[in-house]
Amino acid sequence: MQAEFNRGVALLHSFAYSSANATFQHVATEDPKCAMAHWGVAMSLFHQLWEPNLAPASLPNAEKEIANARRIGSTDARERGYIRAFSLLIKDANTVPFSSRNQHYEQAMADLAHRNPNDIEAQVFYALALLSNAPPADKTHSRQKQALAILEPLDRAYPEHPGITHYIIHASDSGELAAGGLSAARKYAQIAPSVPHALHMPSHIFTRLGLWQDSVTSNLAASRAAREQNDPGEELHAMDYLVYAYLQLGRYDDARHVIDQLNSMERLGNGDFKVGYAATAMPVRYAVERHQWDEAATIKPDAKSLPQVAAIAVWAHALGRTRGEHTANVNRDVATLQLYEHQLKNAGNEYWASQVSILREEVGAWAAQANGEHAEAEAQLRGAADEEDSLEKLPVTPGPVVPAREQLGELLLKQHRAADAVVAFKTSLVNAPGRKSALDGLALATQEMAAR
Repeated sequence: MQAEFNRGVALLHSFAYSSANATFQHVATEDPKCAMAHWGVAMSLFHQLWEPNLAPASLPNAEKEIANARRIGSTDARERGYIRAFSLLIKDANTVPFSSRNQHYEQAMADLAHRNPNDIEAQVFYALALLSNAPPADKTHSRQKQALAILEPLDRAYPEHPGITHYIIHASDSGELAAGGLSAARKYAQIAPSVPHALHMPSHIFTRLGLWQDSVTSNLAASRAAREQNDPGEELHAMDYLVYAYLQLGRYDDARHVIDQLNSMERLGNGDFKVGYAATAMPVRYAVERHQWDEAATIKPDAKSLPQVAAIAVWAHALGRTRGEHTANVNRDVATLQLYEHQLKNAGNEYWASQVSILREEVGAWAAQANGEHAEAEAQLRGAADEEDSLEKLPVTPGPVVPAREQLGELLLKQHRAADAVVAFKTSLVNAPGRKSALDGLALATQEMAAR
């Protein structure tokens, strides 16, 4: 059963959670004395870099599995350390916020890794815990760098370890660090070629670096594998990145084909964040990136969507109205975005509340521009851009549908301020290299400056 258990751990490292769960369940059945099999089942319910990290519906099962692990027990201090760490993650779950429990888990994994420096899995799971707790507002990427300091030496010793390679990519998923993750991105699909997430993950780095054809290749393979394995969440995630890459290449017909695929899929379950985000973002990207404002104005949120997902659809509708020079009823959209923002704040989700606030400011800016209030429009959009630049994206997204600073460049062009637009576009392209609209805007602004 050791080989089967090791396979379950490898599946965990590639976020193939359903397969990992089934594998550990099989080990537990075949070896009733294996406490770590129950730890593995519990770990398959803990999605450290996705939302929700530990779904409320999964919590009773996680508690049951860890209780079984503790009941069976182990003579191995390391195994007891793994079980104890997860126990801290679910302790007082009804009264202690997840963020606090996750900090306790990280500290327990730090202690375990420190006590067992030769336990490679302890080091790797500790690095993942660091990434799980990395604050989106930390633009120094301190936890990511701490994780890389653990992972990169291990990568040289164990170049085919799926977790090491995978987490190097996640740790490098920022403008500052992306170039250093390119080697890991190039090899991950070869390490776990049957796992949809492993096929997709390299595109996180490709997107950061503007390597659009590489992203297309990665996500075509990932979406096909996910479809064959009946994993709609992973399929949609790959499809969203695929649409994003096609749009940057100007391959609009190919992007439309992916949207058609989306529309043919049934019972998507938009209440799930991963599914709902991708299903909502794809048609929004397709309309907004092409500046098809009438098309964007027809987009409406799904009734089952979470507020942070529904906000993207409301933003697209409002943008379609304001940028199409039709500002009637746009205040209704602004009020809806404000409602979503309050809901997220009240739920303690400050990150997504900030993201919705940025969307609301963008709508307000374009409405002001349409009403001839040019100074107010610029002020609002600069504020949105500054706030957006202060936050990192989450792993589930390729980035904002349209970066606020790129929109600022477009706004300044409309105000016939080509020199200022050039600055905005160049700054945006540093943060998001290779975006087609920013490159097109920069070329237009440069031409206007030269014509004067």
